Amino acid sequence: MELTPTARPFRPRARRWLRRAGFWLSVVVIVSPAILVFLWMLSLSLKNEIDNIAYPPVFIPDPPTFANFVQVFEQNNIGRYFWNSIVVSGGATLIALLVGIPAGFGIARTGAKRLTVLILIARMTPALSYLIPLYAVFQFLHLNNTLTALVVTHLVITVPIVVYIMAGHFETLPKELEEAALIDGGSVWTTFRYIALPLARPGIVVGAILAFIFSWNNFIFGAVLSNRETRTLPVAVYNVLTFEQLAWGPLAAAAIIVTLPVLFLTIFIQKEIVAGMTQGSVKGG
Repeated sequence: MELTPTARPFRPRARRWLRRAGFWLSVVVIVSPAILVFLWMLSLSLKNEIDNIAYPPVFIPDPPTFANFVQVFEQNNIGRYFWNSIVVSGGATLIALLVGIPAGFGIARTGAKRLTVLILIARMTPALSYLIPLYAVFQFLHLNNTLTALVVTHLVITVPIVVYIMAGHFETLPKELEEAALIDGGSVWTTFRYIALPLARPGIVVGAILAFIFSWNNFIFGAVLSNRETRTLPVAVYNVLTFEQLAWGPLAAAAIIVTLPVLFLTIFIQKEIVAGMTQGSVKGG
């Protein structure tokens, strides 16, 4: 049976509709669990403890209360811990950029694929493998329970991420511009500073954001190498837990405080992240 001319255009249109529907269905399946968990955590933080343990569960607070946030700030010195997280994550990310960007450029231009694999192995190694020797070194240097020790340990997290991302991004940049600059008498540093570095801006943004997020969320280093004055926010959330009773409201409020800075940061510069990913900044070496 032959298709009439009026029926033929519907096939491509139906395929596009099915592809679009499949894409959004995949997005919903992947994203909805995280959104539901965040909304439930937000609901817990805005309810009193009676509503939090009520059955059937009460999802919408009536009325909402900010007492849990007030309690967290009054009893746990969250302001200081927030500043500690900013110093540690920001410092570790900045140092990682200073080290990782030139290292990624060198790896990309020399074709050192094995070094990239070594960096990945260093990133995938459990944090506890670094913790014991670093603890011994810091104890010898009298740096335990200091923010300096936390910044140094977080370099184990941030440097491999930045190096790997930047190496993949520099591989996608055209070499002709750098070769032309070298022919005109420029040095390797000149080509890196004035040609490669400006073109790598999207990759730098992605590397910085990922390094900051992983550093911000790290728990084990802060739990072992910090004291009451140098704790970071993830450790402060853990300290909200009590042995007598699990208070869901304050715990959820503390978790919201930890989550919001990274969430806002990602939302505000999402265009830069998408640009960096589409330009090959997360391309494997």
